[in-house]
Amino acid sequence: MLATNFSIPSTPRILLADDQQDVLEALRLLLKGEGFATETVNSPAAVIKALSTPREREFDLMLMDLNYTRDTTSGVEGLELIEQVRRLDDTLPVVVMTAWGSIELAVETMREGGCDFIQKPWDNDRLLGVLRAQLERGRKLRHEKQERLAYERFQRFEFEEARLIQESLLPTRLPKIEGLEVAVTWQPMREVSGDYFDVIKLSEGLDDGKTALCLADVEGKGLPAAMLMSNLQASVRSLASQGLTPGEMVERLNRTMLRNSTGQKLITMFYALIGAASGQSGQSGQGRKMSYVNAGHLPPILVRQDGSHERLFTGGAMLHIFADSSFETAEIDLTPGDRLLIFTDGVVECTNSSGEDFGEDRLLQALLDHRTEDAETLLQTVKTTVTEFSGGNFQDDMTMIALCYK
Repeated sequence: MLATNFSIPSTPRILLADDQQDVLEALRLLLKGEGFATETVNSPAAVIKALSTPREREFDLMLMDLNYTRDTTSGVEGLELIEQVRRLDDTLPVVVMTAWGSIELAVETMREGGCDFIQKPWDNDRLLGVLRAQLERGRKLRHEKQERLAYERFQRFEFEEARLIQESLLPTRLPKIEGLEVAVTWQPMREVSGDYFDVIKLSEGLDDGKTALCLADVEGKGLPAAMLMSNLQASVRSLASQGLTPGEMVERLNRTMLRNSTGQKLITMFYALIGAASGQSGQSGQGRKMSYVNAGHLPPILVRQDGSHERLFTGGAMLHIFADSSFETAEIDLTPGDRLLIFTDGVVECTNSSGEDFGEDRLLQALLDHRTEDAETLLQTVKTTVTEFSGGNFQDDMTMIALCYK
């Protein structure tokens, strides 16, 4: 926990609440002689006003009657007041007093948030002992709350810094690829994400002008997953420019991640290389080769212009398990009119109000229904469909890459 400046006040401040003036005066004199500062009120409304009014120092304890003018025996007014006080200050010790005490009323008082129960007429020594014990308890509660709030502020600062760093690592502008449209949506569930995407236009001299598409999902959420994702991003960028096949690239990536990062978090990943169009630029019917590897990732969906479709499964196991894992490269032909969607499990695992997953079948149908749309429109249509189905009830980060062969 973070260290915080916390000092115990030399003169505890106690709020006294009772509808009988002689009781308030007797308590005030008793507590003054014991070194306590007091403020007196005679109604529930006055209690709320006193606790809500800005002041130089908060009250350290409240000593209150359970019965006021509306009801003289049941304690209902006092129990309602305790509930209101708890909403204003959940660390303020509340000690209750009543002349109409019973075991049932004492239990109900404790249940509503009272800290102790004193019956009138009171014994001075017992009353003072209870007050001192509750003052100490209240000081500890406030100290713990201050530390917790300070730690939460520190965490929010850390997460905000991590979010800014993570966003700076992801591409802010996608490269232009002749004949292809690419669109991406990235929606973290928390401040930072374990999802990683990239679109990399490789050097023409080294790799014939190929374009790399990458989407990966690190197990878990929050800062640990985001840190591993950042490590992954740096490694992918380094290896993608070395002229490797997708299978070779992922094999080296797997060994690099196991060597450079600790922990047992698994990584799923889809990586593809798209070649330049065959034939003359702009020629009707020209095709492209796409080689890819699927390392334990949800298989992307390729929808053809005629409504046929296929899933891209080929590859191997998830990353970050065994250093000697091997991965197979597959190759397919892309033709004009094709639509490819690469996605993370946050898309298909979101649920509706009945607890039903959106699922891959609904995702496929959305792609078939909108297979003539451009990449950006297709992506936004799918995102809207998923959001409307789930009511925005996402259980995980949601990232999608849409590719449209014009």
